[in-house]
Amino acid sequence: MFNVEHIRKDFPILNRQVNGKPLVYLDNAATSQTPQQVIDVIVDYYSNYNANIHRGVHSLSQEATDAYEQARLKIQKHVNAKFSHEIIFTSGTTHGINLIANGFASLLEQGDEIIVSALEHHSNIVPWQMLCERTGAELKVIPMNLEGELIMSEYDKLLTPNTKLVFVNHISNALGTINPIEYIIEQAHQVGAAVLVDGAQACPHIKPDVQALDVDFYVTSAHKMCGPTGQGMLYGKEAWLNKLPPYQGGGEMIAEVSFEKTTYADLPHKFEAGTPNICGGIAFGAAIDYMNAIGFDAIETYEHQLLAYATIKLSEIEGLKIYGTSKHKTSVISFNLEGIHPYDIGTILDKLGIAVRTGHHCAQPIMNFFNIPGTVRASFAFYNSKAEVDALVAGVKKAKMMLS
Repeated sequence: MFNVEHIRKDFPILNRQVNGKPLVYLDNAATSQTPQQVIDVIVDYYSNYNANIHRGVHSLSQEATDAYEQARLKIQKHVNAKFSHEIIFTSGTTHGINLIANGFASLLEQGDEIIVSALEHHSNIVPWQMLCERTGAELKVIPMNLEGELIMSEYDKLLTPNTKLVFVNHISNALGTINPIEYIIEQAHQVGAAVLVDGAQACPHIKPDVQALDVDFYVTSAHKMCGPTGQGMLYGKEAWLNKLPPYQGGGEMIAEVSFEKTTYADLPHKFEAGTPNICGGIAFGAAIDYMNAIGFDAIETYEHQLLAYATIKLSEIEGLKIYGTSKHKTSVISFNLEGIHPYDIGTILDKLGIAVRTGHHCAQPIMNFFNIPGTVRASFAFYNSKAEVDALVAGVKKAKMMLS
């Protein structure tokens, strides 16, 4: 049985106060909080077996290597990758996207086409623009509608035999829209295009099955999933990862080095140059263990209840407009109050101990589409409560009263 009050006890930070008020943390789409169980794993690593991995013959190195590679296996199982070497440790989602963009620079040429969506985070726009500048490929955009949904009929028209790559987020960080990635992947494959899915916002809420999706690349970050910052993972199909060149050169990613020629290591090490974030990888595995122990079905059900409750309560406030009204969305609400800048609302909420995100959320094209400077974004996690939703609603009402 899902017990949010019991779960909240796992998160030490939820006990603190901000500006003399109990913390109400509703900025989970930016980064989630970390449970004590994961914090303990981090402390244990640095206290008991901190050492470099893979090449050491001493006991600490072997212990660290075993723990790090066990984390890779946990992630493989979690996303249902066929092989553990299809899981590449990265510093986060942005690193994974740039790794793939860099690799495709040697495969694309003028006349090739790349498709992204209007709902993308900047990290899934800028690398592809840079790639097009390097290769002469053309960037096309799947448009969106007023509900914050991608228009699939327009996507179908964009696909051609020249389409080589399609990039789309699983869930919009700015609006919470869950995109129809199954359809997007299937249609892209019909014209021979590869697909990368940005799962940074999806993985805290949904357990992806990369084999069932038949996706070519899938990226996410640990800090969205109760894990540490500076850690993420890239899943790539074995055939694609073997085809792409290394992203960085250095130690670990080599087989043999001479001044005449260097040969590269097998997967996954080909893409993991240098000393990695060892503790981060181990803690990422612990965070996945923690969330799986709660259960993603239970998490999804509870968060949907929170979303529905918050949507109803906020919609009752006169002059409040919600952006992103798709029937298929996760626990994110972006909104504005008529005539009031979102930054001012966020500032007042902070004085009340309520943490939300304001601005364009690294998704300026979405804000331009709605012709707004940004939004207030409240994003909920499984450790949030209805009482915290009530505190948000009361805070927004107070902000409206003070600023109107």
